[in-house]
Amino acid sequence: MRNLLIKELRLSTITLTYIFLGFALMTFIPGYPILCGAFFFCLGIFQSYQSSREANDIMYSVLLPVSKKDVVKAKYLAAMTLQMAAFLLCAVCTIVRMTLLSDASVYESNVMMSANLVYLAFVLVIFAAFNIIFIGGFFKTAYGIGKPFIMFIIVNFIIIVVAEALHYLPGLERLNVLDFTNAGEQVAILAAGTVIYATATLMSCRKSQNKFEKIDL
Repeated sequence: MRNLLIKELRLSTITLTYIFLGFALMTFIPGYPILCGAFFFCLGIFQSYQSSREANDIMYSVLLPVSKKDVVKAKYLAAMTLQMAAFLLCAVCTIVRMTLLSDASVYESNVMMSANLVYLAFVLVIFAAFNIIFIGGFFKTAYGIGKPFIMFIIVNFIIIVVAEALHYLPGLERLNVLDFTNAGEQVAILAAGTVIYATATLMSCRKSQNKFEKIDL
């Protein structure tokens, strides 16, 4: 599995995907739906899948002395590794905003979602949606990527709209704090996002393994 994961990160993942990690810096943009940064990073992973498909990467992988289930698992682990790298960068940017920049006037007057632990929870929810809809959809055929990515785009922007609208609902203004006010509530929401991400990704991986076993390549 270790060698398969290295193969995914070194051969199957194109340079553009790593460059797209830089979209984590969108966390610093005021007056902008910063959750779009998570979407753009998912777009980077999509580009790697597109490149791998054209290179017939799946066929190459199944010809290796590994099981088809391990091929699927390696794909998911690679995506999770990249997503966690993006999440870590978003988290660093968020901590900076919540500490050093919490009193910056440009953020105090920001009408969009603030960078806090609730924002990080929604980043994980978007990644979970990507793993279920796109990666899970890809392994229905081990070839088609257009339809599952379009479906992910739709769900992704629904998530962003919901996230941006929440703090405008009566009683939920506290979700948009600039610092560690209501820290306990923020941590609980982040923990819920983590559980959603881990559970959804695991279930999607197992389902994809079962589907891939039945595909005649």
